[in-house]
Amino acid sequence: MNLIEQGIKQMQNNELEEAAQSFNDYIEENPKDPVGFVNFGNLLNVLREYDKAQNFFQRAIELDSKSATAYYGLGVLHFEQNDFQQAAKDFQKAVGLGLDDADAYYMLAVSLRNQQSEKLALPFFQRASELNPKDTEIQIQFGLSLAYNQQIDTALQQLLKVTELDDQHADAYYNIAVCYLHKDLPKKALTYFEKTLAAQPDHLLAADGKQKVKDYLDEST
Repeated sequence: MNLIEQGIKQMQNNELEEAAQSFNDYIEENPKDPVGFVNFGNLLNVLREYDKAQNFFQRAIELDSKSATAYYGLGVLHFEQNDFQQAAKDFQKAVGLGLDDADAYYMLAVSLRNQQSEKLALPFFQRASELNPKDTEIQIQFGLSLAYNQQIDTALQQLLKVTELDDQHADAYYNIAVCYLHKDLPKKALTYFEKTLAAQPDHLLAADGKQKVKDYLDEST
């Protein structure tokens, strides 16, 4: 195990001071390798020392202008500070430099969503979904993006896939119910509001939706 691997493991174990020492030792031994600077920058992001982190990522880019992981780190840095426009640029740069990673596409998509650019976000949610088909958070956000883009039938199929991954995913059931309301299928919607509440009894939106649909169906009979 080299110092980078050791530092990453220490970060995973929340041994942050030890991780800092490992990355620092690596940088001292390999001052021309951007990998050490990227990983130290990632650690500083976790510690929310964003100004220091930016210096490390910039140094990595000075050493290697095509360091996709350095641009990804900058994206995370700007995202955490709610600078979604710059974050999107950084994630786009990372992807353009070959970081074909689900998290990179997902973060790019969320950065665009936070700028009310859902149409632009959709293909990146789709790519993240393709790269990590078992991640329920990625899968449901792709489904929501389809729905926001008025692709209701495709959104329904996607959200149903989420419930196959997790049959207790209340938010997936809830959004399926909402899709069925958009399709003017209140009985189907009622079924999925009930599934939502079975998975999460305190889901207030589902309880409200269920009651409104029941009232509507009662008035229609």
